[in-house]
Amino acid sequence: MNILITATVILFWVLLLFYSAVTIGGVWYRLRFRNPPKIKHYPSVAVLIPAHNEEIVIENTLRAMARLKYEGKLDIYLLDDSYKDGTAAIVQEFAEVFSRIHYIPVPPGNPKGKSRVLNYGLSITDSDYFVVYDADNEPEADALEKLVQAAEVVPNAAGAVGYVKTKNVDTNILTRMIALEFQVFQLLMQCGRWTLFRLGSLAGTNMLLRRSVVEKLGGYDVYALAEDAELTVRLTAAGYVLPVIPTSRTWEQEPETLKAFIKQRTRWLTGNLYLLEKSIKDRSHWRGKTFVLSLQHLFTYLIFVLMLLISDVFFVLSIAGVDIPNIGAPLMMLWFMTYIVYTAQLLSALVIDRNVSLTNVLYVLVMYFTYAQLFILLLVRSVTTYTWSKLRKKTIAWDKTQRFKGRVDS
Repeated sequence: MNILITATVILFWVLLLFYSAVTIGGVWYRLRFRNPPKIKHYPSVAVLIPAHNEEIVIENTLRAMARLKYEGKLDIYLLDDSYKDGTAAIVQEFAEVFSRIHYIPVPPGNPKGKSRVLNYGLSITDSDYFVVYDADNEPEADALEKLVQAAEVVPNAAGAVGYVKTKNVDTNILTRMIALEFQVFQLLMQCGRWTLFRLGSLAGTNMLLRRSVVEKLGGYDVYALAEDAELTVRLTAAGYVLPVIPTSRTWEQEPETLKAFIKQRTRWLTGNLYLLEKSIKDRSHWRGKTFVLSLQHLFTYLIFVLMLLISDVFFVLSIAGVDIPNIGAPLMMLWFMTYIVYTAQLLSALVIDRNVSLTNVLYVLVMYFTYAQLFILLLVRSVTTYTWSKLRKKTIAWDKTQRFKGRVDS
């Protein structure tokens, strides 16, 4: 029992030190960041927007796409993977007004999901680069330009990744907490990994990729539910880098109900379980810098949640006065340090993003006890789903994130 608890404590401290170092690195990078310089020649870019019954959000998305500023050749492709709603009619109206917007119906096929649609998009375009935006995204006018400039000036870059912000942050408590989480894990941790290890990670949207590199690697894995994480590992294993550009920003809609949130995050976690299994079978996923990346995925999607659960158990046992073998360190301190590191990350993100307010600080102080605890449920649900699919030898179906009707821009 002593050995088991001691090993757990050591792992605990390794995880805390890792997150602390990456957070400090992220703060340092954000404070020193300067926009990439202008370039002489702007290569051609195709914007790929996978869509599946998106009539609720697609109008705002296309308005934002029409406002993109780019000096080179730019074409925007709405890849419609379903014809059951009014998405097609809305996109075709925009295509009649804006010559660079194109409506592309995607032929039916299996397996369903974003990866297959993106592979089809690559097959019908021929640009130097392509950038992926989800169908609910509203990138800022200069977001694409900054990504291209970074990809062109950073040696051995396979593309570049930007910042994903929450446009429905004020809807309810859940959306505000998601927005705070994104400030840490979608950007601050990204910046920290880039500072410490020269590692960037694709975020699923607002990500630019060099076509020749992705085609060389065989395109997207159609069985990967977390296609961004899976492709990141292959790119890193091949020796490419993905610079992180925090000033390239897109705004997206996040789940507004607990049910929608759990379904979305279950897909994300299940996709990362697939990636972990794939990494175990493929040694290249642990070669060089890829080792750090794979280890980070393991920490974020598995060990962090397990440590969260263990810290909860330690906390309850300590409060209850249960006699636990002496390991030379108070178990209450382990729980307390976990809370301190988690909260410090969120507070750091608030300061760097300049959105410190009493309301946000109060949310940060309670997120560990509320929002973070949901990830224990998500891990259990994901492991169960993934294991059951493996036992039945069936592919897990792609589960699209629910959209919510919001304000329509004029």
